[in-house]
Amino acid sequence: MSWGTELWDQFDNLEKHTQWGIDVLEKYIKFVKERTEIELSYAKQLRNLSKKYQPKKNSKEEEEYRYTSCKAFLSTLNEMNDYAGQHEVISENMTSQITTDLARFVQELKQERKSNFHDGRKAQQHMETCWKQLESSKRRFERDCKEADRAQQYFEKMDADINVTKADVEKARQQAQIRHQMAEDSKADYSSSLQKFNQEQHEYYHTHIPSIFQKIQEMEERRIVRIGESMKTYAEVDRQVIPIIGKCLDGIVKAAEAINQKNDSQLVIEAYKSGFEPPGDIEFEDYTQPMKRTVSDNSLSNSRGDGKPELKFGGKSKGKLWPFIKKNKGATPEDFSNLPPEQRRKKLQQKVDELNKEIQKEMDQRDAITKMKDVYLKNPQMGDPASLDHKLTEVSQNIEKLRLEAQKFEAWLAEVEGRLPARGEQARRQSGMYDGQGTPTANSCAQDRESPDGSYTEERSQENEVKVLATDFDDEFDDEEPLPAIGTCKALYTFEGQNEGTISVIEGEILYVIEEDKGDGWTRIRRNEDEEGYVPTSYVEVYLDKNAKGAKTYI
Repeated sequence: MSWGTELWDQFDNLEKHTQWGIDVLEKYIKFVKERTEIELSYAKQLRNLSKKYQPKKNSKEEEEYRYTSCKAFLSTLNEMNDYAGQHEVISENMTSQITTDLARFVQELKQERKSNFHDGRKAQQHMETCWKQLESSKRRFERDCKEADRAQQYFEKMDADINVTKADVEKARQQAQIRHQMAEDSKADYSSSLQKFNQEQHEYYHTHIPSIFQKIQEMEERRIVRIGESMKTYAEVDRQVIPIIGKCLDGIVKAAEAINQKNDSQLVIEAYKSGFEPPGDIEFEDYTQPMKRTVSDNSLSNSRGDGKPELKFGGKSKGKLWPFIKKNKGATPEDFSNLPPEQRRKKLQQKVDELNKEIQKEMDQRDAITKMKDVYLKNPQMGDPASLDHKLTEVSQNIEKLRLEAQKFEAWLAEVEGRLPARGEQARRQSGMYDGQGTPTANSCAQDRESPDGSYTEERSQENEVKVLATDFDDEFDDEEPLPAIGTCKALYTFEGQNEGTISVIEGEILYVIEEDKGDGWTRIRRNEDEEGYVPTSYVEVYLDKNAKGAKTYI
């Protein structure tokens, strides 16, 4: 099967067919190129999608990724980022292994096709020239033969005419001989041209055209083989990334299987547990016996001593709340005293760990500088040891500063842990229950917020804000008999009671104690008959009288 023998007369059709084959190859190249653009666009969209849902640094979202479900989602985002990378690999490999190679091959194919058909046209033109020469010699031979016949007929006519001179007859005879000779010469030339044309034509159809068409056939078959190989490569490029894509999908499945609902539930407890115990039962208040009525243990006016007069709240009695909780007015206090005990302990522990890491980092830097200084001392040409003294001093100062800071937070942490001996067994809060979510509640509680230097930090966090019922605290005591003094106290620090239910004291001032601390960090005192309220227990030194359970000092 050869185009040279089977298609010897289909030069124009072969030219059209080979051009169509090149067009098909260019169309396939365009297809692959558009596929690579789609892969790149898809990879870019996947990366942007993954980036869009990544948690922002130093934001609340980052804290949410402690939960296993959120960790699984983060793993999914990371795996999708790797998944996008594989689509970029597909695009790169298709570009380098298919489109680039095929584009170069098409240019070579076009050049080879042009050369082959140029040779074919050249052979055709040569045959056309030979045919024209043959036709020319044939026409000349035909013309000379006719001229010779006419000359012979004229001679015979002149020779038969008795009136024609002998000279004219001789002249006609010579002219006929010349024409015959010319006819013979034309015949020989025509015969030679015909023989030459037949030889050229044989070579054209049996040598030149088969050779050229064979080259064209081989070129076309190479094109067909190349496009088939490219299609295999196209599939193989996809197949190569399938294992890696499978690993990405396996990673997503593994992350999903690692989700632990119990662990997430425990994290919610750790995140929002206040450390307080629920309030006790509210006792029945018998209004039929006003003189014997008792008040709930959770009431602010409850007295610990037996036989002490009780505060009467009349018809306004409701769930008792601390009436002096301060609203959020600023940033979170440094000692996190706005938080409930358990949350405060966790925050302080976190702060201590951060400071210890910073201290270790500074110590490593100091060690590095010290080693460098030793090197300079041993090899002065490498540097001046004195140039490192300033940096070494600066680092040492930073370490000392961080240690003091760490000690401060460790002291606060020790204070909190001292009040939470079992980190779960909290002192009973007789004033109510802390709302960890910051929503309005009828039972709320204040936390101890004293510091060694005498500073006082009141409730500031909006999330932990506790709303107080609109009960006029002072009015509740208007009709009540004043509680008897159970001792005296001395103000250790100045305290400005800005909230309802508190009282301001000046350092060194002596006041009466009418209700001692019930474990909530507040002591109720009186200055005179008209002035009484609560102050932080750590701000006063209490001296109970002999009738009390014993003198206690709260510092």
